[in-house]
Amino acid sequence: MKHESLAVSAELSNFAPDMNKFEKTNAQFEAAIGECATLFEQKLHDYRASWRILRPQSLTDQLFIKAKRIRQLELTGESLVGEGIRPEFVALVNYGIVGLIQLEHGFSDTVDMDNDTALNEYRKYAREALELMKRKNHDYDEAWRGMRVSSYTDLILTKIERIKEIENLSGKTLVSEGIDANYMDIINYSVFALIKLKVED
Repeated sequence: MKHESLAVSAELSNFAPDMNKFEKTNAQFEAAIGECATLFEQKLHDYRASWRILRPQSLTDQLFIKAKRIRQLELTGESLVGEGIRPEFVALVNYGIVGLIQLEHGFSDTVDMDNDTALNEYRKYAREALELMKRKNHDYDEAWRGMRVSSYTDLILTKIERIKEIENLSGKTLVSEGIDANYMDIINYSVFALIKLKVED
């Protein structure tokens, strides 16, 4: 199923040669988010919005597990379960968006959100992530392309540690941007990693 504005060609490497650098990044970003959205929709079909029962700390721990596994694979290059790094970055994107949904709606004791609503919420935050990336990418002039994937991993783990501290402080921070901003950064760093991993394949 196509994902409205998120639906783009699966061929990430065949962008028009006359695209400027920002347009190319936007197209690659949308393609990577489209890949994540496809998996999110498939899991909704199989499990419904079962993540609605996750409390904030549990969601943070799930993000931590995914990022920690990426770092371990980067350090050792060895996987005993046969799954590589790319699926974990997809999971980070999707759990990051789930985190934003949970911040807006709170957690529930039951699966209280139908699949269409969950998918619409996903698309809303995916578009917000795209728009934030566009603004930051303009200001930082494509600096992300000069970074290594391992740096995204470390930055994501740093963001997760910040979220943990905000949760431990019950949100009573002095200068923090807040949990939502950290979720957005995790999503965008993960998408950048997906783009770079695709280019380097």
